[in-house]
Amino acid sequence: MKVFSNSYFLLEAKMNNWKNVCVSTEDSIESVISVIDQGSLRIALVIDNEDHLLGTVTDGDIRRAFIKHFSPTSPVEKIMNRQPRVLQNGASRNQIKSIMDEFDLMHIPIVNETGQVVNLETLQSVSEKPKYDNPVFLMAGGFGTRLRPLTNDCPKPMLKVGQKPILETIIEGFRDGGFSNFYISVHYMPEKLIEYFGDGSDWGVKIRYIKEDEPIGTGGALGLLPHEDINKPILMMNGDLLTKVNFEHLLRFHHEESSLLTMCVREYDFQVPYGVIESSGTEITKIVEKPIHNFFVNAGIYVLDPSVVKSVNKNEHMDMPTLVEELISANKKVNMFPIYEYWLDIGQMQDFERAQVDIAKGEL
Repeated sequence: MKVFSNSYFLLEAKMNNWKNVCVSTEDSIESVISVIDQGSLRIALVIDNEDHLLGTVTDGDIRRAFIKHFSPTSPVEKIMNRQPRVLQNGASRNQIKSIMDEFDLMHIPIVNETGQVVNLETLQSVSEKPKYDNPVFLMAGGFGTRLRPLTNDCPKPMLKVGQKPILETIIEGFRDGGFSNFYISVHYMPEKLIEYFGDGSDWGVKIRYIKEDEPIGTGGALGLLPHEDINKPILMMNGDLLTKVNFEHLLRFHHEESSLLTMCVREYDFQVPYGVIESSGTEITKIVEKPIHNFFVNAGIYVLDPSVVKSVNKNEHMDMPTLVEELISANKKVNMFPIYEYWLDIGQMQDFERAQVDIAKGEL
């Protein structure tokens, strides 16, 4: 455990809810995800019965575990960081912020001389809320045919989940994460979206509309953006998704990995409903009863380097999977960002109905 000590400063006395994110080594990864989500600090502290810090589990640790296909029931000690950076009790706010900046940390536990946790500082607690100039591109031009008759006279992103249109919930999620520069791609009944959101000033953001005369695919819509204004990585998302993914963490990951394109993915389990036979020639060597296979699937959320956006020509028809495949074929760096937070693609009626239940239960 790397400890930064400083006995010349006094820690500013204050309270936070760090005790709500403490877990034990035996707790499962699945239960720790719930603790991280509910604690809102984006970290869990692994401690013993006397509050000694044994390790930490962050958003990144969870995602790396999913990439390696760890079982959600595995004990968290298998994935925890056993040597987190910590500060000893007696650090000033400036020192805490300096250490966080130097080592690019979002959290730092505060411990006493015996290694017991006494506090947890976060980047948010020692600095102002971040603001990002990165543009956000929301795809809201689809016909929503699988949700008819609801979409006969209403574009799918304007369907209400709870008291708000889907798209409003999406915009507010980005805004609360520090993003304020929006482009919205429209095609089907565009006037309904434009009339409702206007220039975005009622939400404290700026909205510009990209009108597709003909559907040209999610990737093709990138060609209609004002390329001269795209000089930072752009976040792109389908306008029919509800999610609690942390967009700040997504953008941070994209920068850290030096990606040209980052795709958010979800883990998808498929169980074969039969006993699967393994064989050598005609000889059966093993029977695996109803095995479960794990896959990562596209979650419809991306971060793209400006050069990728500008590579798409105006009115060029292209779907995002095609664009991704072209980058991979050209040996460009394309990364995946596993999301374990709430995520729901409202593609069919049962999804829409589930969203109504989830928001009523406070899961959104």
